[in-house]
Amino acid sequence: MGQLTVSDRDTVYVWVGRDTGGQPDPARGLLLRAGAALLGRSEAELVLTHRPGGSPLLWVGGPVEQVRMDGPVERGRQAEPADEGRRTGPVELPVSVSRTDGVVVVAARLGGPVGVDVERVRPLPALALARRWFPPAESSWLAARPEVGYAVDFLRLWTAKEAAGKALGLGLRDGGLRREMPLPVGSALRAVPGHTTLRVGHPEVGPDLVLAIGVDAATGVDVDVEVVQRAGHGVAAERSAPVERTSLPVVVRGI
Repeated sequence: MGQLTVSDRDTVYVWVGRDTGGQPDPARGLLLRAGAALLGRSEAELVLTHRPGGSPLLWVGGPVEQVRMDGPVERGRQAEPADEGRRTGPVELPVSVSRTDGVVVVAARLGGPVGVDVERVRPLPALALARRWFPPAESSWLAARPEVGYAVDFLRLWTAKEAAGKALGLGLRDGGLRREMPLPVGSALRAVPGHTTLRVGHPEVGPDLVLAIGVDAATGVDVDVEVVQRAGHGVAAERSAPVERTSLPVVVRGI
């Protein structure tokens, strides 16, 4: 992988790696790589912990120099013009992690909250799952789609809900499965109905993976997505994890 050049634009950076289910945890390595690249510090200077809900928290505790105005959120607020160039105190980097069978994905964004979710494309009772868990408009949309693409279309909606929920700090709590998503067409970030600042999109990372990115950004702010490390060299094809880890629920038979 080449050296990452951090853009002056608000950008979500995505790393995709193998997850064998063993130790050391590959997510930790990707998170530290993201932090070093975006915060301009060595991995040894970074602290990786978890919030009470279990989501990762990556931060550097000392003085931070040359932080851009669209840079990291410090103690819940966006950088002000007076902060540009030098800042003291802890600085957090918004990050998100998702796993599926044999794959781990890390997303990081200097500009604010970010969420990521990934699933493998596989046979699913997509219509039954959608009718049980999604709003009627979404399940009707899925039913009208070509049958050969049911699984992918369902997973695009599902991962969008997960990624948007993570960007909001809620996950799928508070009715996240019923949260309406924009129709999953194309890869660009799209506005989530009913949320003025929330957007989701589906960048391409491999033929048998569905990935969603969610961001919470001020109205009028363009957010780019850059996949720094793609699923390659067998990442997408190799299923080395002994058990598939996924958030998909099980359909109760007969429903």
